Amino acid sequence: MAIVHQKDKRSGITYAYESTSYWVKELKQSRSKRVLIGRVDDVTGEIIPTDGRVRNKLVVEAKAEVLPKRSFYGATYLFDCIGKRLGITSALKTIFPQSYRQILSIVYFLLLEDRTALSRFAKWSHTHHHPFGKDIPSQRSSELFAAVEESHRQQFFSILKKRKVDGEYWAYDTTSISSYSQQLKQVKYGKNKEHDKLPQINLALVFGSTSQLPYYYRQLAGNIPDSKTLSPLLNDLRDAGYEKVSLVLDRGFYSKENIDALYKEHLKFLMSVSMGLKFLRNNLEPLYDGFRSFDHYNSAYELYHHSVRTTWDYEQVRPYKNDVISEERRIYIHYFFNIDKAAEDEKAFDLQLITLRDELESGKRVPEHEKQYTKYFTITSTPKRGTKAAVIPEAVAKAKRYHGFFALISNQKMDAIEALQLYRNKEVVEKAFNDLKDRLGMRRTLVSSQKSLEGKLFVQFIALIYVSYIKKKMQDGNLFSSYSIQSLLDTLDVIDCVQMPGKRLRCGELLEKQKVIYEKLGFSPPSSL
Repeated sequence: MAIVHQKDKRSGITYAYESTSYWVKELKQSRSKRVLIGRVDDVTGEIIPTDGRVRNKLVVEAKAEVLPKRSFYGATYLFDCIGKRLGITSALKTIFPQSYRQILSIVYFLLLEDRTALSRFAKWSHTHHHPFGKDIPSQRSSELFAAVEESHRQQFFSILKKRKVDGEYWAYDTTSISSYSQQLKQVKYGKNKEHDKLPQINLALVFGSTSQLPYYYRQLAGNIPDSKTLSPLLNDLRDAGYEKVSLVLDRGFYSKENIDALYKEHLKFLMSVSMGLKFLRNNLEPLYDGFRSFDHYNSAYELYHHSVRTTWDYEQVRPYKNDVISEERRIYIHYFFNIDKAAEDEKAFDLQLITLRDELESGKRVPEHEKQYTKYFTITSTPKRGTKAAVIPEAVAKAKRYHGFFALISNQKMDAIEALQLYRNKEVVEKAFNDLKDRLGMRRTLVSSQKSLEGKLFVQFIALIYVSYIKKKMQDGNLFSSYSIQSLLDTLDVIDCVQMPGKRLRCGELLEKQKVIYEKLGFSPPSSL
């Protein structure tokens, strides 16, 4: 039995019918019988009975629905509080006035049912108090995902900007998400960061280093390199109304075009860069011999550090004037040297040289290694002795000269240790990727349409905001010494409530440890409403 909507072309009114399918044995065909239920309200989608018999039936069903019900409430109450404090509930209500409760219920399910398929929602819904209060069939959840448009996503980002922390640096990074659905237009083979051999999409994420909350995400084709994603990010942030943004970036985002773009937008940045860059090595040379001096050693991080102020050759192409602006901009380079890293780098490099030599002398050359063969070896071949490879001492010494070094660049003045601390806070985005993939079920996508994928990512991004907020509060309240996220939610999830017809919701008993959890998370424990 199903509910079918049909629009009357003459009157423009949409009617709802109760459709029952049955099998006609003689014809070996299925048939359906429809019974009119009522008229569908164009605004609310509510079915308004037009027949007295059906109206009586609906009244009976409505009475059955409001029988006393006991359900789990403690964890979903916490999510209600978080959604209200962060403005997520009000934002979703503004953007999706007809379906925001369903979206929130799916988010709550993802948070509580760790790595559980959405097809299990019906069972969870039956036992939990949640915003929608009813089951959401798989077909309906797919429709919800497909209804999320790009305009909705941008509107949500614009609302989120109200909770931006002033002066906060944002960590920006990307990850790869493998997919079994090669028919999706953005699923491509690319550099998989988890070495998975499946095609993939890439996901870009912006995370606050102080608030430890996500502010932005963007889905990318699987073959797009990191360095090509920064310019679209800057455009999106500008469109969303974000101003005075400060970014922390990994070395994969380095390119001259990207640094010029950051200067053009007047954005602060801190970026890891490769020591192979010529301008980095040139600025290090005057410091090299005295780099490992006592007064530049930091015992907390067990490394040596120096900072250099220099200039960046900024260029801005102006197509409308058919010219290029060239000028110098101030930039700071923070150098670091770690003795243990130097030893590890040298060991790894020597092992690499041994592998390259063995490839040469065995005749099993690897095409991708040809430049390294030429750079580090003198190769001789004779009929009697075969091929012999001897290292070029000068080339090896030059490569080892920079082992143990790494560098950060920034257009904001700060000392080297402050820059290092700020950069290492970027790990919050790495942990967020793990939460998305492991806890929220995004390690591999199983959706079959592009629209469903985009909508599902949006819902999982919302769930990530809740997870990140809980983790931050647990860290602040030292709750990780006693709980994991899952065990904390499980501890609250056993709190139940009773909904009586015509009466306020009544909350069950709370243990003292449950009250302490709510208080450390910054909320009052639930009570009868």
